[in-house]
Amino acid sequence: MGDAPGTLTLVATPIGNLGDTTYRAVEVLNSADVVLAEDTRHTRVLFAHFGIATQLLSYHDHNEARVTPSIVERLRRGENIALVTDAGTPGISDPGFYLVRAALEAGIHVTMAPGANAVLPALVLSGFPCEAFVFAGFAPRKPGELKRAIDALENEPRATVFYVSPHQLHKVLAALAERLPERPVAVAREMTKVHEEIVRGSARDVRDRFEGKTARGEFVVVIKGIGKRHGAAREDVGEDTQP
Repeated sequence: MGDAPGTLTLVATPIGNLGDTTYRAVEVLNSADVVLAEDTRHTRVLFAHFGIATQLLSYHDHNEARVTPSIVERLRRGENIALVTDAGTPGISDPGFYLVRAALEAGIHVTMAPGANAVLPALVLSGFPCEAFVFAGFAPRKPGELKRAIDALENEPRATVFYVSPHQLHKVLAALAERLPERPVAVAREMTKVHEEIVRGSARDVRDRFEGKTARGEFVVVIKGIGKRHGAAREDVGEDTQP
């Protein structure tokens, strides 16, 4: 540490398969003065696998407002700090955004060690055209908000990607089947893990395939867009080469 401020580095971690960890991620985590983790118990599994001994501190939704000022102060003093989420890329639907914003406002250098995320693999494996897409975060929990979010997809030309918790999966699929029954949908489950599964079909068919089954694992739901519109005609992007 010296007179110059330190660096905050966001480090992407595997979404399931530890072999997806990058060399740079290990280097950054080893060399950091401290690593901030959404769940230290989860991150210790990664650390044990790669022999990383850096100090871990908890940083999550419930303490971000309280501890962020002290973290920014440590960065000002010249410490190099890494931030990881439980899985995937920090700052996407997790507390990382709060710290990044505070660090940038304080003039701290923020950088990234990129790697795994759940959005792009699910999108590509859906088989839908993905020249342009919408990432909509976690699907709304309230029925009215969920209905409005799905209704907004009726004329959406781009593929739309939602994170969906196991507790919400059946509700989301039921709402899709009710509002957009024939729209192609892909549900990605447990990507990169032993039980990886991609279920594709119409919204109605996908709902039926999950009906009566206990939802286990992490889910990403991709809804195909309607394609580009030219005047009154509709042209599906890449329709001649994509399912």
